[in-house]
Amino acid sequence: MAIIRSKRFILRPFGKGDEKSLMKNINNRTIARNTLRIPFPYKLKDARWWINHNLKLNRKKKKTEMNFAITANREVIGGIGLDRIYGHSAEIGYWLGKEHWGQGIMTEAVKLVTEYGFERLGLKRIYAFAFPSNKASAGVLKNVGYKYEGKLRKHVKKGNKFLDDLLFAKVK
Repeated sequence: MAIIRSKRFILRPFGKGDEKSLMKNINNRTIARNTLRIPFPYKLKDARWWINHNLKLNRKKKKTEMNFAITANREVIGGIGLDRIYGHSAEIGYWLGKEHWGQGIMTEAVKLVTEYGFERLGLKRIYAFAFPSNKASAGVLKNVGYKYEGKLRKHVKKGNKFLDDLLFAKVK
């Protein structure tokens, strides 16, 4: 899997030794509330599972999912990935530690991974979902050129609740 360098951060595969900084930066109630599958509290066992999951993914020849650690100063400050990579399309998802919000890091990371998907993976469509309450995520997608395609009512189940999703996509 590629390593993508920015002036402010590096996108690289998750690896052994990332567990503590991953746990520290992802363990936030707001991050869990705004994402579908990130638990709160996020424990060391969750971080270990995620690292092992990614190590297995990286060994596969045919990639249907790929995740990058967003790192700065040798610390995992966020994560971004492409999932459901089938044929010409994939879903992009991401999170960023609260300490790093509002600095344009995620906008740049989404731009870089979108370009990677189009240029290196040959994708023609990359899409994303955001909860209606997550205006920051919707803003990131719009800033990178993703277009709002509509609201999917009761699209996902989180805990005991069915939630709407906003669908955004960028096509090449």
